[in-house]
Amino acid sequence: MRLAGDTLRLLTSVAAGTASAVAHLLFLVGCAPALAARRPAAVHRAALRLAEAQARRLGLSAGPGPDGRRALRYLAARIPLGLLGGVCLGLLGLGAATGLRVGAAWVRDEPFDGMLPSPDLVAYFGAAGLVLLFLNVTGLFGVRALERRLVRRLLAPDPAEALRRRVAELAESRAGIVTAVDAERRRIERDLHDGLQQRLVALSMLIGRARRGRAELLPQAHEEAQRALAELREVAWRVYPSGLDQHGLADALAGVAERAGIPVEVGCSLAARPPTAVETVAYFVVSEAVTNAVKHSGAGRVLVSVRDEQEEETVVVRVEDDGCGGADLSGGGLAGLRRRVAAIDGRFTLDSPAGGPTVVTAVLPCG
Repeated sequence: MRLAGDTLRLLTSVAAGTASAVAHLLFLVGCAPALAARRPAAVHRAALRLAEAQARRLGLSAGPGPDGRRALRYLAARIPLGLLGGVCLGLLGLGAATGLRVGAAWVRDEPFDGMLPSPDLVAYFGAAGLVLLFLNVTGLFGVRALERRLVRRLLAPDPAEALRRRVAELAESRAGIVTAVDAERRRIERDLHDGLQQRLVALSMLIGRARRGRAELLPQAHEEAQRALAELREVAWRVYPSGLDQHGLADALAGVAERAGIPVEVGCSLAARPPTAVETVAYFVVSEAVTNAVKHSGAGRVLVSVRDEQEEETVVVRVEDDGCGGADLSGGGLAGLRRRVAAIDGRFTLDSPAGGPTVVTAVLPCG
């Protein structure tokens, strides 16, 4: 199923690339008068939008690097590649049609181009067809690879600019980590002070009254001690889930689902165990997103999906709830999650329109 899906996506992408190459050729021809008249601003803006659309088609990001001139050069350079992809698709279709015609004729015991089937002829046609199919599919993969390389070469920022941007991102990420750690410490202190400490004070008073002859208070003191123990365990899990190291991400997320208080469906399909840092961030993304859904969105159901993208060497975490929506990244919990994800060079997105649903997605690199 996965191979069929990848093949379909490849064929769709190459077909879209061929159609867009023709459109880009018409665009460049139509824009020639505006460029000759030295009115390039609108042309450059349109070229940038077209180039960004091609980058998205290939699963890449053009980034903030390209300007209008570079976008125009990219559109002109990719036209031959797009047309080459169309030739490959045409040959694939022609080969498939020819194979069907040969098969249909021979099944009806009719000659094809004056040839009746024989074992040697069937073997020859089969071998030739497989070789041509291999060459054709290789050509399609090659076209996509060349297109991706062209995007990186012509649309990516120059190395010096990329280095400056990377330094700025690392500085921002470092500041975000410090802020996230401070916020987490304050939350732990608040949980201990407002929750566990108050419960222990109440427990101490109950035990003191029981020692002064109120033995009937001992069962109540025992219940209070059990609640304090459960709350201490909950705080410890929020600091770091011990089961994550012992049993892995799937079991830790199952624990999140059990403690949520609403139905939480967890799907965790990982081919191999990711690095510890990735597991930890994935756990906290799910835990915080589920907690927000329970406390703030009025959700009745949460769907959690954790899967790996082996081609990109990433783990994709997706949490969707059916609540009222309207979540804001400026909130403390979600802002902290974004900083956690950024600390390992991941991408964090939030889609939460008014009325719902709310979808939290984190793409975590494993390389």
